Amino acid sequence: MKKLTGIVISDKMASAAVVMVETSWRHPLYKKTVKRSKKYLVGNAKGAKTQDHVVITESRPLSRKIRFVITEIVKK
Repeated sequence: MKKLTGIVISDKMASAAVVMVETSWRHPLYKKTVKRSKKYLVGNAKGAKTQDHVVITESRPLSRKIRFVITEIVKK
């Protein structure tokens, strides 16, 4: 199971939220640190609000796009 940490961008939906996860990696040729971000549509049963730092975990498909759920709110 994947566990990722990110920031809640939007919580306007009834039972879902959008979480942005940033990852950084070192380019193999240029040796520069590259930052990438990806948005995940997640189930929001914990009631996380915008700008909360959360941990999301992979789960069974809850809908067509929702494949992750919020398991922990790290920082409000």
